[in-house]
Amino acid sequence: MTAAAELSGGLLLTRAKPVGFGPGTPQGPVDILIGRDGTIQTVGSDIQAHDGYRRIDAGGAYVSPGWVDLHVHVWHGGTDISIRPELCGLERGVTTIVDAGSAGEANFHGFREFIIEPARERIKAFLNIGSIGLVACNRVSELIDIRSIDLDRTIACVEANRDVIVGIKCRASHVILGSWGITPVKIAKKLAKILKLPLMVHVGEPPPLYDEVLEVLGPGDVITHCFNGKAGGSIMEDEDLFQLAERCAGEGIRLDVGHGGASFSFRVAQAAIERGLLPFSISTDLHNRSLDNPVWDMGTTMSKLLAVGMPFESVIEASTLAPMSVIGLPTKDLLSPGTRAELTVFDIEDSDLRIQDSMGDEAHIDRMITPRWAIVGAQATKASRYEPKSKYSLKGSGCPHCGWVGAQ
Repeated sequence: MTAAAELSGGLLLTRAKPVGFGPGTPQGPVDILIGRDGTIQTVGSDIQAHDGYRRIDAGGAYVSPGWVDLHVHVWHGGTDISIRPELCGLERGVTTIVDAGSAGEANFHGFREFIIEPARERIKAFLNIGSIGLVACNRVSELIDIRSIDLDRTIACVEANRDVIVGIKCRASHVILGSWGITPVKIAKKLAKILKLPLMVHVGEPPPLYDEVLEVLGPGDVITHCFNGKAGGSIMEDEDLFQLAERCAGEGIRLDVGHGGASFSFRVAQAAIERGLLPFSISTDLHNRSLDNPVWDMGTTMSKLLAVGMPFESVIEASTLAPMSVIGLPTKDLLSPGTRAELTVFDIEDSDLRIQDSMGDEAHIDRMITPRWAIVGAQATKASRYEPKSKYSLKGSGCPHCGWVGAQ
């Protein structure tokens, strides 16, 4: 079959172990019958399909709600950092891609027409508070001064694209803001309140301080790069900040991994998880400077969190139901008859891989989460892990946002 087979009939998935569907998740391997219209017809044992239905034998692999990557950059051709959606979407087990601020109000129309609408994956977006978005990421900041923000045009852009824009994005670190400090975050929060949308804020090298950002945010907002290891920006180097992060997470501020090229530390993640502070959502921050090293794909990122002590069920929830709740997708009754099918089939394989985080530190991955199929409606796409094509050095004086210093 082809990588994405448009089925003439329906689809029968057999011997799949459901995980991550919330209360009432069926126990043990089940069969899932999906009708020609793409909706689930029956979940049970030894289901017989009608003629014309395609059969996929999961062979005891897991099936979860479709994976959702809450932080990627896929405005390919519109920014100098974005990748094509197919590199991180269905063929990697991800059914929903959420672009995290690649486009601003001035160029969102192109992002929608040329990327979002033709894509086979569902693509949602956080709109950058800076009008130009990440056209020339870090070479030309999207937030130089107040002239970079047009509140009226940003509001108009959101209102015209409510079906795909799910929030506002602001990058808050000194390489982007210079001496402007916390002010853009406050403006972005005000705009998010007006629009009744969540705000996602990138935290990294200060100023502004991680502490300052948390104090601006409220329930439903997202901190991405929550486990970064940057000096002055790590929650594990400052006990007051750690306790603030704990309190904010308890009050409904969502901590998102946002791995990226320079924004995830094994040491920080492991220490936080050991103390009971788990990320709300797991995301990759995939772009063309993190794809080949150190991120690779969603399954590998999930495996890294598994390796530093995050429970398996929590890893799956943080990659499915949790990010779905951020962007307003339904999270209940996802295996019920009449629900449109959106599933990821995956294995957990034994592994002996030494793999890097964004800081260049290594961890041992002995269990690798490996996607097999992405199912949307009655269409099944064969999925696999990404095979990196080259190596990049993450040490030295690379870009403070993405860590890239060139091929080695």
